[in-house]
Amino acid sequence: MSYTKTEENYLKAIYGLESKFGKEVSTNELANKLKTKASSVTDMVKKLAKKELITYEKYKGVSLSKKGKNIAISIIRNHRIWEVFLVEKLHYKWDEVHEIAEQLEHIKSDELVDRLDDFLEHPSFDPHGDPIPDREGNIPVRKQAVLLSELAKGESGILVGVKNTHNEFLQFLEEMNLTLGKKIEVEKVFDFDKSKVIKTSKQTVTISKEVSSFLIIEKINS
Repeated sequence: MSYTKTEENYLKAIYGLESKFGKEVSTNELANKLKTKASSVTDMVKKLAKKELITYEKYKGVSLSKKGKNIAISIIRNHRIWEVFLVEKLHYKWDEVHEIAEQLEHIKSDELVDRLDDFLEHPSFDPHGDPIPDREGNIPVRKQAVLLSELAKGESGILVGVKNTHNEFLQFLEEMNLTLGKKIEVEKVFDFDKSKVIKTSKQTVTISKEVSSFLIIEKINS
């Protein structure tokens, strides 16, 4: 059975919210995520429930069925593989690929995505550091990953991902020369606001607590 782009976007949004909060998703949360009316969300979740893609009980929220979860993971896999292709092979910047991948993720061809995955030599993470599910839906996990905000003075690691993928934030990181693969060492933490002085191979800069809470670091053991 094939599904509409809207249905797939709902499944992907539910998956993201379930993963983030670890509980059923309310229709209001889903409406905020998708920037639509709560009444529209209610209509759609009823349709998805009839197709056995979700379970929905009024006032208790929405959760994905096994079938719905598999579809959501497949869409996420497609999206992230396309982002890798756009950055590595077509030389788009990491702040340019999300909207394009949003369109490409709905192409109905598992064979195409599998061939693309083979061509790219099976990347585990996309250009923003997000994990790419494999063909079986297994999701890679970084063993030493922490937020930069959690690092103390003297600790260091490699920048491997970002939790904020808004274009403005990615462009800010580009301006700051803080891109994936950079080694970062914490030189100082200010008690007043928990901002940090960090050192890379080329510069020393001060970043806010908010920025450091969006940067995923793979720690280097001392």
